Amino acid sequence: MGNLGAGEIILIVFVILIFFGSKKIPEIAQGLGKGIREFRKAAREINEPDPPQRNKIEEGPHEGEKKS
Repeated sequence: MGNLGAGEIILIVFVILIFFGSKKIPEIAQGLGKGIREFRKAAREINEPDPPQRNKIEEGPHEGEKKS
């Protein structure tokens, strides 16, 4: 995939303005930003288990519980 020059970027912005209008673009950008944040949050949660879950696995049974 090649790099986009200034002319291509201006053309893309112009086409987006024609299709969506200037009032819809902030709403679209806000929705896109929220989507990216949710994706990053989900990716982080997959890579890092919550600290309380990690502690439960490492601790084993509690003092009052009998081992089977």
